[in-house]
Amino acid sequence: MNRLSEFLSQNVGVELWVATLVVIALITIAVNQAAQVVLRKAAKVAANTTAVWDDALVRSASRPVLAALWVIGAGYMARVLQRQVDVAFLAEVLALRDVALVICVAWFLIQLAGRVGRNVIDRRVSRGEDVDHTTVDALVKLARLLTFIVTVLVVAQTLGFQISGLLALGGVGGIAVGFAAKDLLANFFGGLTIYLDRPFTVGDWIRSPDKSLEGTVEYISWRHTRIRAFNKNPIYVPNSVFTTIVVENPSRMSHRRIKETIGLRYDDFAVVETIVDEVRQMLQDHESIDTSQTLIVNFNQFGASSLDLMIYTFTKTTVWTTFHHVKQDVLLKIGQIIERQGAQIAFPTQTLLVQQDLVPQDPPEDAPAQAKPAPQSAG
Repeated sequence: MNRLSEFLSQNVGVELWVATLVVIALITIAVNQAAQVVLRKAAKVAANTTAVWDDALVRSASRPVLAALWVIGAGYMARVLQRQVDVAFLAEVLALRDVALVICVAWFLIQLAGRVGRNVIDRRVSRGEDVDHTTVDALVKLARLLTFIVTVLVVAQTLGFQISGLLALGGVGGIAVGFAAKDLLANFFGGLTIYLDRPFTVGDWIRSPDKSLEGTVEYISWRHTRIRAFNKNPIYVPNSVFTTIVVENPSRMSHRRIKETIGLRYDDFAVVETIVDEVRQMLQDHESIDTSQTLIVNFNQFGASSLDLMIYTFTKTTVWTTFHHVKQDVLLKIGQIIERQGAQIAFPTQTLLVQQDLVPQDPPEDAPAQAKPAPQSAG
């Protein structure tokens, strides 16, 4: 090294440490240029694949990797300068280098989470599949939040802060904040439960038998869920409520049910069996009825004023308006079958039977008149 230093100083007129700085700078530039070429080629290859991770990895790593290369090069240059110049600031530069590298890693992870989420949504949309935007958005936000927290802790440790004391303080403070904001935390964990269990998503129609709650989910946040009622009024429900109530999600039903009781007159008892058979056959032949599900058409009971037939079946459609068209068609055809058999649908009636021997009758004309009692004289 001494000979090289003497050679450079005598022939080139440059100190060895200066030449070292120049070489490090040139190597850093060369490596940076080579990395750009490699990343561009990798991006082209990843764009032709169907996976969601490779494209996200390459695109998310491009800028952080280039920045990290410059940081590493600057760190080596600072180390060379530290050996030649006794400046306290240069010792801090190495710590700043570590902080910058940690920030580059966090930058990469934050971008990766966002790009993976977007890729998942785009790929499912392109294949025509349903996309749960709420869950994807929640997972992306959670990954970014965890990355930010870990980055802050690592940076604090790198800069010389005592993380153990900070964690202990955070634990005590967390207990105090937990008691003070228990409702807020309950809503937060209720929202986390909704994101993970997915009992419903944005756009679903939900209702609860435990509360007067029914409508379409419009928005799910970490604190509350906004539901648009059928009268178009917004309902803001704290997320903690959904951990204690039963939630019904009709949007995920597989079929809609037709359940009706139709009464016939007692005078039509002779054609009840024929009507039942024809109605059952009509439902089995109906194009909108799913015959793979339960289908029941039976004479059910002797009602107070009718012979009750039970109709129980399921439609193929789950669309509300289409279901009512199918139900109307089924009921009209049932009415036509009843009419064709000469029967009638019963309505509430009451028959009063009066016994003849209890009705007072007029006395016959030849019956003797009853004698009137003689008046009594005053004593």
